[in-house]
Amino acid sequence: MSIITLTTDYGLKDHFVGSLKGKILSQYDEAKIVDISHNVDQFNCSEASYIIGSAYNSFPKGSVHIIGVAIELTNDNQHIAIEWNDHFFIAADNGILSMLIQKIKPQKIVAINIHDRLLDEASDMDVFVTVAVHLAKGGSLNVIGKEIKEIKEINELQPVIDVNSMKGYVVYIDHFGNAVTNISKKLFLDVAKGRPYEVNFKNKRVKSIYAKYSDIEATEIKSSDSIMGKSLAIFNEADFLEIGIYKSNPMIGSASSLLGLKYRDFVMINFR
Repeated sequence: MSIITLTTDYGLKDHFVGSLKGKILSQYDEAKIVDISHNVDQFNCSEASYIIGSAYNSFPKGSVHIIGVAIELTNDNQHIAIEWNDHFFIAADNGILSMLIQKIKPQKIVAINIHDRLLDEASDMDVFVTVAVHLAKGGSLNVIGKEIKEIKEINELQPVIDVNSMKGYVVYIDHFGNAVTNISKKLFLDVAKGRPYEVNFKNKRVKSIYAKYSDIEATEIKSSDSIMGKSLAIFNEADFLEIGIYKSNPMIGSASSLLGLKYRDFVMINFR
């Protein structure tokens, strides 16, 4: 049974997600459909890129991932499919997939060219569904597109590197109100080279980046109750710098609400 995952900005109030699943099953009733998220902020390519990049590796090799964010076909926004790290991804060429290929070189990228083979009333998502089903059944990328070598990058909110500093940006606020930046652990280690540092954000600073939230208890002399609500930074499971509050309650306050961190805000790391 082949897996097709869905990441969209459709939300769950309307019929769109159910309709999308019905279209997949109408073409391939043996498909296993898995929702990654349908609550991506509307047209937010950076957020969609972070979510799919964090989730895809939990699925078996050969899985097909549909990314339904900002997918309208235009002269500047073609539809693409890539084979990357033995997974398949279908999206618009709007920068969503550029964060993936910065880590590992794609096995193949194609510009989808099957639009004229579908009915005139076929939507952009109908194209994605047709491609996803083709790939899930073991079909070749060559059948649904022409090979290309480059795709668009997300040019906004890229980390800015200097000799003694690194400036990154909040690209995602998670369910707990933690602020995820686009500073990867690899990038941090490459620039830091073992130097002392401090992380600055919203007039606050921390001098340690932990592996997990509870690590703060081993480094703070105070009791766990007294450090509850303290600001801290970790490298999360996706290996990106995350700003949070120790044992925060999102109903009362979180990194987003208490610290005022929001999408596009900058986080600075200064090295000494």
